[in-house]
Amino acid sequence: MFRWAIIFAVVALVAALLGFGGVAGLSADLAKIFLVVAVVVLALGFLFGRGRRVP
Repeated sequence: MFRWAIIFAVVALVAALLGFGGVAGLSADLAKIFLVVAVVVLALGFLFGRGRRVP
């Protein structure tokens, strides 16, 4: 998820530099959404991980 957030952020920057405001805004919004989802999934993974395995 972090990879997708970075990709969309780069696309947004390039589109903004080239003057494509709509594409830049949409890409920035998608980057934010992917970043939030990735942080939530990471936090849930830490909280509800497998824990210790007892043999």
